[in-house]
Amino acid sequence: MTGSRSLSSGLRALRPAAFGVDPSGERMERIRRSPNYADGVFRNPEGAPRPDGAMREFAKSYFRKEERVLRSPAGVVPVHATTLADLAAPPASGLRLTWMGHSSVLAEIDGHRVLFDPVWGERCSPFAFAGPKRLHPVPVPLTALGPVDVVVISHDHYDHLDLPTIKALADTDTLFAVPLGVGAHLEHWGVPADRLRELDWHETTKVGGISLTATPARHFCGRGLRNTQHTLWASWVVAGDEHRIYHSGDTGYFTGFKDIGSEYGPFDATMIQIGAYSDFWPDIHMTPEEGMRAHLDLQGDRPTGVMMPIHWATFNLAGHPWAEPGEGTVSAAHAVGARAALPRPGEPFEPTAEAVPSELWWRGVALVPKGGWPAVEKTVTEKVAVGEKVTEKAVGETVTEEAVVEGSVVEKAGRDTPRDKAADTGDPESVPTG
Repeated sequence: MTGSRSLSSGLRALRPAAFGVDPSGERMERIRRSPNYADGVFRNPEGAPRPDGAMREFAKSYFRKEERVLRSPAGVVPVHATTLADLAAPPASGLRLTWMGHSSVLAEIDGHRVLFDPVWGERCSPFAFAGPKRLHPVPVPLTALGPVDVVVISHDHYDHLDLPTIKALADTDTLFAVPLGVGAHLEHWGVPADRLRELDWHETTKVGGISLTATPARHFCGRGLRNTQHTLWASWVVAGDEHRIYHSGDTGYFTGFKDIGSEYGPFDATMIQIGAYSDFWPDIHMTPEEGMRAHLDLQGDRPTGVMMPIHWATFNLAGHPWAEPGEGTVSAAHAVGARAALPRPGEPFEPTAEAVPSELWWRGVALVPKGGWPAVEKTVTEKVAVGEKVTEKAVGETVTEEAVVEGSVVEKAGRDTPRDKAADTGDPESVPTG
């Protein structure tokens, strides 16, 4: 018995710090009381999806040379040269998002700064010498971000919870909002317990003038070798005095998006996972089409907010071509007349401004697919005066004052309007958001 304990202690000593630790003590007791925990593990809404037994087949396709070259950019990814001045001046509208790549987003909302899933490390891996490596540099040094009020973590996978980044943030005054159980990792890495806000689904914490609510997602968790499923995964709602935003974390599509939208929405912006999807794990990551459906579900009866695609372009984590999530988002948005923001990594924008980033920037650095890039259709619009209001309508559309008052003109211009394909050059246009 003594020899067994010595061996166990020796193995723990060899365990990489990045593996974190399993919850224990009062934290584990709280987990056992969760309505989302049963039979020793956290449960998903609508079943219990996990990657199926087809990983061997996925590995075969993943390492085929002809497919491997498509999964990385062919040139240098155009990272936006964000400056300290860009982030120092407050957003005119009160809401600004800066996508840092993958799922990392700095959200400035109603006077507060929220940092989602910050990953500044070179690899999303427990090891510095192996694992998926960055395809572009971080747009802004972590030390240049300035004060952050709260760091929000969606779950404990390596591409969302990064040891070197957390250690750097542990030396600041920021708070951390995390799903139930994830706090064990952070405490192990030096984050004081009094700076943790650990939430179950539908629990809310206040930080200054904003509220943060953990909401359901359809995914799984795990670091290290055991993957005990003792830490929860979540999407997040952040609400201020004037604005509401949503971050999906990682999730498969499920009908619960409608419930989240009904209870907490609509949102000025949604940040939706649309990359690293595969037929081998259809229940835990969304395709762009599913991501757009989730965005519309979250908006309910007022689909006016902007959708920003996340979880793509930074790490090679699936078998699809590198540029496919971006192209798929554009196609999905066009099909339903939704508004999608397409910033370069590091490019700040205000979702409620008149226009959001819409350039298909990835085309300049990706391998051109067989048959070339698809054409980008555009709706030709014009400004018109209706009563005392000036609004925007599609060319050829009749607009009534009632429609302007109800705010339906912009939606119609994106969905049920004639297209001027002769004027289409393939260049993207600014998408009206006001």
